[in-house]
Amino acid sequence: MMELSLIGIGTGNPDHLTLQAIRAMNDADVILLPRKGEAKSDLLDLRRGICDAVLTRPVRVVEFDLPTRDAQGDYLGAVNAWHDAIADVWREQIALHLPEGGRLALLVWGDPSLYDSTLRITERLQRGGLEIDLRVVPGITSIQALTAAHRIPLNRLARPVTIMTGRLLRDHGWPENADTMVVMLDPACAFEELADQDIRIWWGAYLGMPNEALVSGPLAEAGPVIAQLKPRLRRENGWVMDVYLLRRGPA
Repeated sequence: MMELSLIGIGTGNPDHLTLQAIRAMNDADVILLPRKGEAKSDLLDLRRGICDAVLTRPVRVVEFDLPTRDAQGDYLGAVNAWHDAIADVWREQIALHLPEGGRLALLVWGDPSLYDSTLRITERLQRGGLEIDLRVVPGITSIQALTAAHRIPLNRLARPVTIMTGRLLRDHGWPENADTMVVMLDPACAFEELADQDIRIWWGAYLGMPNEALVSGPLAEAGPVIAQLKPRLRRENGWVMDVYLLRRGPA
């Protein structure tokens, strides 16, 4: 039996780890760290730094190359093929490092339940016949880190919140009846499609880190600032992870 812990690690700051996450990391026999290419080597370094900061006993920390997703063609088809490829790599790493079973841990940005696919990839392993005792350790999400950094509530009183991706915002626009919207996974600036509307934005990148960047204000004013800032941050750091909250009407 393989015990697999999917551990939410927040946005890269070791202070974001819960005590449960630290215990789960120290209980592991092996922690797998994905390599995502030279351009995102800092992400691997952040995971290594977290391990160095919280591991109090010898735990094998193993790096592996993460397959890349085909950016062409059908989006859902490409994502499913990518998840299949990642599941194959996980299976290979398990066979190599824990052939007799044991305790494996994977470190997940934010929380495993929110716009992350480690749970779906784990299902592929289970459907393939691998016996897994799955444990999920929740983590601080980028949404929580964003609202904390800007010192704002997530929702208006008695009003709902919509969570979506930049791709969905770009393709479909503002959802009907939405009041507050959180947008994740937006490599471009999908909010530019809404710049002529009465909307405020609260944006953040590298949340909780020393190089944290924050911008807020009316979208018509703050949007161009963010659009100019993101490419510079990507050049300086090799990657950028950001999230933003949009709200209709006055603050």
